[in-house]
Amino acid sequence: MTDHHAAVRVAVLQMTSGIDPAANASTIADALLQAAGEGAAMLFTPEMAGLLDRNRARARAHIVAEAASPTLATLREAAARAGIWLHIGSLPVLAEGDGEGRFANRAFVISPTGAIVARYDKIHMFDVDLATGESWRESAAYRPGEHVATVDSPVGRLGLAICYDMRFPALFEELGRRACDVITVPAAFTVPTGKAHWHLLLRARAVESSAFVIAPAQTGLHADGRETYGHSLVIDPWGDVLLDMGTAAGIGYATLDLARLADVRRQVPSLVNRREIPRSTP
Repeated sequence: MTDHHAAVRVAVLQMTSGIDPAANASTIADALLQAAGEGAAMLFTPEMAGLLDRNRARARAHIVAEAASPTLATLREAAARAGIWLHIGSLPVLAEGDGEGRFANRAFVISPTGAIVARYDKIHMFDVDLATGESWRESAAYRPGEHVATVDSPVGRLGLAICYDMRFPALFEELGRRACDVITVPAAFTVPTGKAHWHLLLRARAVESSAFVIAPAQTGLHADGRETYGHSLVIDPWGDVLLDMGTAAGIGYATLDLARLADVRRQVPSLVNRREIPRSTP
């Protein structure tokens, strides 16, 4: 059971993941050892931490079922070696039982024994056409998830979301209803949408959920040609930014004062005051 009067040190890995899964896994394994040495209880990594490649034909050669994933096996072993918790922001895996051969964009929470204690498949697919000319169709290759996921961890009850999910308040309303202490939102955010909405939306999600938000991000120019926004964040339940990592890849640290949760929830008890809103009919 987490002590809600305690302070917990966490590590956030900001990455420029590439098209070589082994190299990405090595970066995360090194970060686990460094984070453990710095006294962190848990390391958080971005969306698509193990493989970021928009060339789907090339990427498909590396995307296998979860049970056969060498990246996942390597990271489970690395977490056990470091002796700390690991949140893998997501890995692409073959979606089980999907007749269309689609992938799942799947997050994992790994315990210090190397056990998988939680999974979450990204629910909301990034299907957009930006004014910059960028066009993305995540649903063409990925099967959307159908289940909300939470897990008990060193940072309390941890709720899982991924990137584009942050634009959908209903998910965070449910995570708030489940009394999450921390919500993690790993991402590979585009630069134009990041400049416009990254800080704004994540601070709002922390406030409305009365929870800490940890958002590890991809950053910089990637081997597949895309550019991501960076600015990995840790935000407290009042909406204050505790960590903003800017645009450089590397590890950042923040201390979560879990007593802050009760303080904020006492001042603004929105989770208790919430009422169901009647839905209008067309």
